[in-house]
Amino acid sequence: MDNKLSVNAPNGVHSALDSANRVNEETPLLTEGQSGNQHRVEDVSDDSNSRRWWQRPSVWWMLPPYFLFTIAFGGVTVPKLNLILELICRKYYSKTMPHGSFSQPRLAFMDPSKPDRCRIPEVQSLAAQFSVASNLIGGILAAITCPRLGALSDRYGRTRILSITGFGMLAGEIITIAAATYPDLVDVNWLFLGYILDGIGGSFIAGMALAHSYAADCAAPEDRNVAFGYFHAALFGGIAVGPLIAAVVIRASGGYILVFYLILACQLTFIISVLFVVPESLSPRRQQDARGIFRSRRAEEATVNAGRTWASWMYRHIVTPLAPLKVLYPQGEGSSPALRRNLVLLAVVDTTMFGIAMGAFNVVIYYSRFRFGWDASEQSLFVAVINLSRIACMTIVLPVITHIVRSMSSRTTTGETEKGCSRLDLAFIRSAVLFDSMGFFAYAAAQTGSVFIISGAMTAIAGLGFPTLQSAMTRQVPADRTGELLGASGLLHSLARVIAPATLGGIYSLTVGSFPQAIFLVLGLVFSIAAALSWAITPGVSMQTGDGSDSR
Repeated sequence: MDNKLSVNAPNGVHSALDSANRVNEETPLLTEGQSGNQHRVEDVSDDSNSRRWWQRPSVWWMLPPYFLFTIAFGGVTVPKLNLILELICRKYYSKTMPHGSFSQPRLAFMDPSKPDRCRIPEVQSLAAQFSVASNLIGGILAAITCPRLGALSDRYGRTRILSITGFGMLAGEIITIAAATYPDLVDVNWLFLGYILDGIGGSFIAGMALAHSYAADCAAPEDRNVAFGYFHAALFGGIAVGPLIAAVVIRASGGYILVFYLILACQLTFIISVLFVVPESLSPRRQQDARGIFRSRRAEEATVNAGRTWASWMYRHIVTPLAPLKVLYPQGEGSSPALRRNLVLLAVVDTTMFGIAMGAFNVVIYYSRFRFGWDASEQSLFVAVINLSRIACMTIVLPVITHIVRSMSSRTTTGETEKGCSRLDLAFIRSAVLFDSMGFFAYAAAQTGSVFIISGAMTAIAGLGFPTLQSAMTRQVPADRTGELLGASGLLHSLARVIAPATLGGIYSLTVGSFPQAIFLVLGLVFSIAAALSWAITPGVSMQTGDGSDSR
């Protein structure tokens, strides 16, 4: 297996990036495959085997630094949100209190002997507004730069471009440390520069996609599911372990500063590893071929674009990027109203769940401090519990229930594969949306921290819905349109990553002073609507192929 996962796959220059898109629907940012630049298996294998063992690309080289990368991402979020809240709190009191009467407890940790002066609606509202602005800045910049970084990795190698992503996150962390260490000198607004640099580097999503591209380069097509499985395990493990480490460090040191330095060390180690330790997965010849194709394409585009009007430019850059969504509403032979309804409803439910999962996190963290007075260590433990619960549902509960149900079904059926979205898929989807709805209503009703944790565990159970929704969507269309469908799903996720945090943060900012639970009631209602929509999905529907048979 190790040999299979350490040889460049015979795919075209861009196909490795396509594979990353298919595996992770959050990364529809890399360029489409080019079928005209195929490399023979013998050529690629010889190129890899001619190198010494420490120069041969392998997923085993990339996994350790990637795990550090995910730990840094998982561990920094809660301390950074609390730092932002406290910096805004200092700024608020310095402006509203008489000169000389303001004294703030030491930054980066709440003094247990004194009341938390940041637990007021005004500070919460300002912090939520700051999060909205920072998410918009980072999200929009990342959406712009990620496709370009993906294309650059085709022409100049994966590891070099991965280091750019690492440098962007590293620069943001340096600014964070400066703000935490010298709060009187470094204004909270300097953190916007960190989000800008992080977005220019593609942020965490670009790093995740490029790491999967590296894996696609190293593994033969039949072994990529195994390679990607390793990277998914590292991802989920990192975002669960990171908050646990942060909680332990905060409890032991009594502050955030040491956590930020540990995160900085993880990011620096990642950059050094991908630059000087991890072998490049794309050979110089493949990079040179990709650069030649790029130059030819640019020359063709320059010829075609000559004389175009501003209207055609607007259409190309605004309307055309949304064109992949047409796969969700197929027309012509093989399609049907039931198929179109299923695809649209599945996309709506999937985008709703993903967007709220991304957008509600900051609100939950701020609310837990405002309502229950949790410090960063308690919040980190809460996040770790949620992530571990979600991992358990996806890796234990989902496979076990699927195996049991299919085993029972095989004894009572003729063995014919169920077409389209199966009844088991629908049961998982409806249960997931229902648990999300119940969890957010429970958030709103929680009067104690224990009930709030139980509510979070209920939303974690909804993790069953994410892989099932993707599976159900792909079973609606033929195999040759699976990549196109997941690309459309990825586009919706990219939009949700920008829109959802801004919308939810804005609602919390407006209501925290009068009725802070309102955001959870709104989300519970949204999921209730999504649950109702899921009952309109019809099982057993799929697109008909040319010979009149079902696609699945």
